[in-house]
This record gives sequence, structure tokens and C-alpha cells, in this order.
Amino acid sequence: MTTLARSFRRRFLGRSTEADRAVRDTEQPVATSHDEQAPVDIAPNDPLLAYLQSASGAVNVEALALDSPALAELKAAGVKLAVPLVSQGELIGVLNLGPRRSEQDYSTDDRKLLDNLAAQAAPALRVGQLVRQQQAEAATRQRFEQELEVARLIQQNFLPKQLPELAGWQVAAYYRPAREVGGDFYDVIPLPDDRIGFVIGDVTDKGVPAALVMAATRSVLRASAQRLVDPGAVLERVNEHLCPDMPEKMFVTCLYGVLEPTTGHFRFANAGHDLPYVKTADGSVELRARGMPLGLMPGMFYEEKEAVLAPGESLLLHSDGVVEAHDPEGAMFGFPRLKEAVARYPGGGELIDRVLTDLREHTGTTAEQEDDITMVTLARSPSAAHPTIGVGPTHQLVEFEVPSAEGNERLALQRVSAIVTPLGLDQARLKRLETAVGEATMNAMEHGNGYRVDQPVTVRVLTEANLVRVQITDLGGGAPERETEEPDIEAKLAGLQRPRGWGLFLIKNMVDEAHETSDGAEHTLELVMHLDDVSAVPDEGGEQ
Repeated sequence: MTTLARSFRRRFLGRSTEADRAVRDTEQPVATSHDEQAPVDIAPNDPLLAYLQSASGAVNVEALALDSPALAELKAAGVKLAVPLVSQGELIGVLNLGPRRSEQDYSTDDRKLLDNLAAQAAPALRVGQLVRQQQAEAATRQRFEQELEVARLIQQNFLPKQLPELAGWQVAAYYRPAREVGGDFYDVIPLPDDRIGFVIGDVTDKGVPAALVMAATRSVLRASAQRLVDPGAVLERVNEHLCPDMPEKMFVTCLYGVLEPTTGHFRFANAGHDLPYVKTADGSVELRARGMPLGLMPGMFYEEKEAVLAPGESLLLHSDGVVEAHDPEGAMFGFPRLKEAVARYPGGGELIDRVLTDLREHTGTTAEQEDDITMVTLARSPSAAHPTIGVGPTHQLVEFEVPSAEGNERLALQRVSAIVTPLGLDQARLKRLETAVGEATMNAMEHGNGYRVDQPVTVRVLTEANLVRVQITDLGGGAPERETEEPDIEAKLAGLQRPRGWGLFLIKNMVDEAHETSDGAEHTLELVMHLDDVSAVPDEGGEQ
């Protein structure tokens, strides 16, 4: 007798002597290990299977004429009768009998006895099958739970045990997987020269495969970060290592940035991860850098960008589990709402708590978490003094680009103002510098770049021993146009002087020093403000 599973395997447990004795003496056949024969597979499309399912009793195997591989195997094994075992209308097994010992054919009474035996054996056999199925499912669940536990331990082991304590900074992190094991991860990497590397990523899968990919990504990234300085180069190296062995349909989004705590300088590269947000005095801004997710294609380039976190500003790194959380009506939490939260709430751990509160209000307290949620924040204390002032060498605080379009000079002066404000300039001198930066940027966009949007103006802010320098560079690299005479309003109105010259005249009278340089390709105007020598600043009339 054999049972049917989804693969329709058949096992013959009796020989002709035991079968004949069962019919003649109404005793159960006893199968021994040496009597067992190899199982016969009946394919789902084999005509024998359909025939047995429709049969109403014992089937004479020798009398069947079907184009069936399974039937040929049964005949070769010496099977004479096949008795279908049916439970609740489902074929669950077949009782196979060889020839009788007496070599006589099976009688009508024999067939009735076999039909009765099949009717009684089928329910018991079905119960045995269900028990075995439950045992198999329990074993599968146990193995799955063990795998999840292994994955959970792997993931926990690779998450940071503690966050760094940085003077003048608050660093906070939050991680909550949607299931036992998630695909999110974050890391904090100590680097030379007191720099700190921050990582946040998301593997597009769950369970053991995601945990192993996460562990591999973290290990390669940590090793690369110690040898390579630039975040973009680090992500390139990680991508090249992951591509050959990345499982099919899996990849990793990842953002890697390096913070210089003493200056607030943050240089970063992004491999397809959600954009971070910076809280500023005017609201919040996104930090954009282009790059493909890791593990998809070799030979990828990862753009690097940089920003300076001024005192009072904060940075939020996050995963998509925050913005993709849905309310009961299906509406997402969304990027605009998260950006607004960064602008509205204080930074650090309080920002994380406030965002989580907003999430609960959005999804409802009983809603099941849909995806992993990870957040890392860096908040700079408002009272943090800038350590580069008065120490001697020049240090660049920030470099950024402004597209050459009318009105963009406001972007430049606002950004410079936010960087310079903590350095200690009084309000009047700060306004003068803002005016000079705005005027110089407008001139660079108009006269240097001809208002071509594809030719941006570059702005750099540097400090050097009690002064601040603002360099504004355009692509009009000819020799600087020098004024041979001081602008005079009466002379200009009388047509005795050219109309040009007022812009540079105004700029030079707004700052302590102004210097023009050109290398033939680029033109740079440098504005200098002293931080402790107010006597060098002209009064409202332009006199020293």
C-alpha cells in the first residue's frame, strides 16, 4: 500500500505471498524492509492517475491499456490489482497486490474484501498523512525561526553598540524593524584626524539573505573607509565588491558621509538612498548627491557633495519606512511632512521622538508597522564656538554652487550669512557682507557667466586668523577690468564717466578688503571681513 502526496509518489509495501494471505485469511499484510521496492512516480498528467481517481473499486492492472509510464512500471513490478484509497472524495493512496500464491485469479469476494479494507484504511491513512504533514510544517517553522534568530543576531551584532560623544554635538539614533529581522542598517565609523563616518542603508529584502548582505556591506564599507578619504570613492569600492556576489533581485541603498566635528563640515555621497534633511535658521533643506544603489552594476560613479552644519543646525538621515507609512485611508506620511518636521522641531533625540509621535498619529496606534524605521540625527549645539578663528592657517568652511539665473544672488547671501553669523560679526557688519556677496554674485552671474544656467557661480567661505574670506568665482576668466577713476555721480550724470564701475565700487566699500584674480579661465572676487578690527570698516559715507 502506498500514499499519494503532491508529487504522487507510490511505494509498494507487499509481495504476492503477503497479499494472498491477506485475501485468504483476512489478515493484514506485514511488510519487511527487504520486501520494499523502489517508489513509482506518477506524474500529474499521467493517464493512470485520472483513471484511478475515477475508479469505483479494485482495478485489474494487467487489463489496462494506457499510454502510461507509471502503468508500465507497475506491470514490471508484478502488480495485479490496484485498489484506490479515497477519503472525502480525494485519492490519497493506492493498495497494490501482486499475484496470489495459489496462482488463481482474485475472486469477486476477494475484490469486495479489498474494497471494504480500502474504505476502512483510507480515513486512517489520511489521518496519518495529516499528522506527518503537521510534523513537517512544525519542523519547517522551527527551522525558519532558527534562521530568523540567526539573522537577528547577525544584525544586532553589526549595529553600533554605542554612539560617539562629540563635544558640541548631540548624536542620536533609532532603529525598529518591521519584523524579527529587517533590511535597514546604520553605522558610525571612527576615522583618522578625529573625523566620524556616518552610514545609513537599506537592503531590498528581509531575513537571513538581507542580514548577510548587510553584514557584507558594512564590513567592506568599514574597510574601505579606513583607506579612502572621499565618500564617493568608498561607495565605488563597496559597489565593486558587492556586484559579483549580490543575490538576484537584491541591492542596497546607502548614504555615507564624513563629519569634521570641529568645523561642522559634512562631505557625503549617496547610493540611491532617501535624501537627508538639514535644519537651518530658515527651515530645512535637502542634501542631494547622485548615485546608483550598490550591487546593481559595476563601474558606477558616486557624486560627492558637502555642507557645513552651523551651530544650531541639525542633520537627519532616515530610511523609507518613515515616509512610506500609510494611514487607514492609504495616504503616505510623505517627504514634505518629514521635511516640515525637521524645520519645525528641535534636532537630536527630540526630533526623533517628535517624528515618531507624528507617525503614530498618522498610522493609528493599532496599525501594524509596514517597513523598517531607521533615523540618525546629528545636532550641533547653538553655543558651539568655531575653533578655526585665530588659530592661524586658512580653513575652508563651505563651498557651494549657485545656478546663473536672475534672483539667485539671494541664495548665495543667505547661505553665506548662515555660515558667517556664528563667527561673531556684529549685525551691521554682517549686513554689509551680505550686500557685498549679493552684488558680487549677481555681477558674476551676469557679466562672468552671461546668465547661462549651465555655468554656475562657485562660492567659498574660508577663515584665517580673525578674518573671514568669501570667494566668488565665475567663468569670465579674462583679465580683471580695472577702474582708472573713482566713480563720481555728477561726472557719470554728465556723461564724463562710463556707467560701469558702481557695482565694484559698492562692493569694495562694503567690506574691509576686496581682491580680484583671474587665471584665464576663471575670474574670482575675494571679499575679506576682519572679525576683531572694526576700525577698518568704512562708515555709511564710505570714509575710513
